[in-house]
Amino acid sequence: MALTTTERPTRHLARPPAKRRAGRGTRREGVAGYLFLSPWLLGLMAITAAPMLMSLVLSFTNYDILSEWSELQFIGFDNYRRMFTEDPTFWHSVQVTVVYALVATPLKLAAALGVALLLSRNMFGVGLFRGLFYLPSLLGGSVALGIVWFTMFNRDGSFNSFLGLFGIEGEGWVNNPDYALSTLILLAVWQFGAPMVIFLAGLKQVPQELYEAAAVDGAGAVRRFFSITLPMLSPVIFFNLVLETIHGFQGFTSAFVISGGTGGPVDSTLMYTLYLYIKGFTDYEMGYASALAWVFLAAVGLLTVVLFTTGRFWVHYADGDDR
Repeated sequence: MALTTTERPTRHLARPPAKRRAGRGTRREGVAGYLFLSPWLLGLMAITAAPMLMSLVLSFTNYDILSEWSELQFIGFDNYRRMFTEDPTFWHSVQVTVVYALVATPLKLAAALGVALLLSRNMFGVGLFRGLFYLPSLLGGSVALGIVWFTMFNRDGSFNSFLGLFGIEGEGWVNNPDYALSTLILLAVWQFGAPMVIFLAGLKQVPQELYEAAAVDGAGAVRRFFSITLPMLSPVIFFNLVLETIHGFQGFTSAFVISGGTGGPVDSTLMYTLYLYIKGFTDYEMGYASALAWVFLAAVGLLTVVLFTTGRFWVHYADGDDR
């Protein structure tokens, strides 16, 4: 007996038109998304990925910029071996950079946190003060700022003029190998605006009930700071620590401008990135400079891994998940 219309099997029926239209719409949205991303993807490949790959290849060659590509010779790991065993200037630049980063980063974060604590209060003109303290960070690592800093701390600069008001005779701070690096550290600390803003945002998220309960229990300002503020801010501190540590190891512009591109006086401001620049664009040893760049990338990556690994022991999240 023939099946009626309602009794016919439905497992072979085509997908409903609405679902087909939804599938086509999803695909069109995916294509549109990739089209919008294509300028960034092309830029990533052409400006970042391709030069990085080329520098990796050049790190195994004797490329000197001036020679023809046909004269390029692969020398294996000679650049890396020379770096670690035959180049004392390399180790000196590492030492200068480590000292700069280890001193400037904690001081910068301490200044940012201290000012953020002051500016987190509701007082008259606080918005103006926040803008003024953030202003130096807008200048970034500009050449103009380096020139101003060099002029301020030169022998005839405004800093010595200020010291002269108290009968103190200054000197050429940027030309003295004992103090030149300190001026760079002071410049880095002065630009604490960016981490300050992040600390301000973190302080706004700390529940006021915790401070009120601690005050009822008799906890003073210092005890509240170490028992409430710092633990609650630990994720923000960790975030700023990672960013500022990486930024500290990347210091270049101020050292380049103040030392005139030489790392002087007596290599006291020879940052790692400045030494890399000198080897690549002054000595025309681009193969060796490429090897320096990849060692620097590996060192910063390893340092970041160490920070994330140790962060689980002191970073505390509000939900109790100490990652």
